[in-house]
Amino acid sequence: MALAPQFAGHRLGSALAPNTIEIYLDYVCPFSAKIYKKLREQFWQLTEEKYPDKFQVIFRQQVQPWHASSTLVHEAALAVERINSQKFFPFSDALFAHQAEYFDEAVEEKTRRQLIDQLSTLASSVGVSGEEVKGLLSNGTGEPKNAGNKLSNDLKLAIRLGRQNGIHVSPTVLFNGIRDDSVSSSWEIKQWDDYLKSKL
Repeated sequence: MALAPQFAGHRLGSALAPNTIEIYLDYVCPFSAKIYKKLREQFWQLTEEKYPDKFQVIFRQQVQPWHASSTLVHEAALAVERINSQKFFPFSDALFAHQAEYFDEAVEEKTRRQLIDQLSTLASSVGVSGEEVKGLLSNGTGEPKNAGNKLSNDLKLAIRLGRQNGIHVSPTVLFNGIRDDSVSSSWEIKQWDDYLKSKL
């Protein structure tokens, strides 16, 4: 499964694995958090132990624009990945662990700059320069160009991938490029195991 170079940190497993599971997640969606938690704590370990080299998992970012902070939080993850692709998943761990801090009510009275400071501090907690993250998230060049920031094009690409695949909500799972609506955020590890067995 082709993966744009700037998204290299989004993959778990080998690009040569014969099966690809793409999981579209939004950092401020509680259902996304449930799937992500299972992915990180149990699912990927199970995959490596019982089905070595059979699957790769790709975290696809699905921005939900009706949540005020969603775009910026996703940009922060892209910023961390650009600085150090090995920190994408640790930073994603931190974002989901602090998810409620980016809910609509929590950010209602915060400025964009305050949120950038908050996200930069979180990036520092996983060993990424907060100042570099701030630099990537800052809009414009001082001129009134309305050009977004250094991550805007990467975020547009991530959003376009979802739209091309008919993804409208998170979480959504694709197996070998085909949307699979049978997957549920409430699954326990046995159901994930049964799912993997059924795909081999």
